[in-house]
Amino acid sequence: MSKVSIHNEDNSLFEQIKHIDENGIEYWQARQLSKALDYSDFRNFTKVLQKASIACKQSEQNLSDHIVEFNEMVAIGSGAEREMSSYKLSRYFCYLIVQNADASKEIVALGQTYFAVQTRLQELQQLEEYNQLDTEEKKRLFLRDEMKKHNTQLAAAAKDAGVIKPWEYAVFQNHGYQGLYGGLGAKEIHKKKGLKKSQQILDHMGSTELAANLFRATQTEEKLKREKIKGKENANKAHFAVGKKVRETIEEIGGTMPEDLPVEESIKKVEQKDQKKLKSKNN
Repeated sequence: MSKVSIHNEDNSLFEQIKHIDENGIEYWQARQLSKALDYSDFRNFTKVLQKASIACKQSEQNLSDHIVEFNEMVAIGSGAEREMSSYKLSRYFCYLIVQNADASKEIVALGQTYFAVQTRLQELQQLEEYNQLDTEEKKRLFLRDEMKKHNTQLAAAAKDAGVIKPWEYAVFQNHGYQGLYGGLGAKEIHKKKGLKKSQQILDHMGSTELAANLFRATQTEEKLKREKIKGKENANKAHFAVGKKVRETIEEIGGTMPEDLPVEESIKKVEQKDQKKLKSKNN
């Protein structure tokens, strides 16, 4: 595989080495991915593949849906190529790979961001319920509800890490905001968006901003559990780091920074409208 820069104007390295088959299904080739993740010896990378396979089975996924063996043409020098055994990998399997790869490598950290966010986005897009939502208001209601569920799960994971008292959790949440919002904490976000102290930030987010915060919450929860993080300071650092990585991904794909997204009508008013529509339909 020719050497590819980590970033360019349009795509990340991982987007550049993505393939699309004859049925329009995306996949990554194992040997290409191993080089992208800075594994010089494919035999070492197979150990990561084995760990990812175990994780895939533990998540009750059908392994054959995510990794398929095939023969790949590999450069062996002097312009020559040789056919060698390799694998076609799904986006989800690549996500499991970067979670089990050598985290000390910068490119692995970038891969964790790319595949974590993209996998979550793909899952969201594939949800039949979400796909049927045809208005911004419906998407906001759906994502706000998801945010409530995952904030509860995040709070539980943070408690296990040692974030016990209410004020400690407020500090923990603030670190997540600071990572995602370029250093802005809850107070600064309120001020920038012109919100009152009594108004919750999440209640005035559009679907795009809610989705970014949902990624932050879900990935922080997973990180706390996966890495068995203990201690308030370590939990705070982890939340900030995940928020920052989500922000970097938004920047990489040319998205609008969350602090610059418009303030929306209170979700409570949207809920009231939705309830009135349901009542009128039932009458």
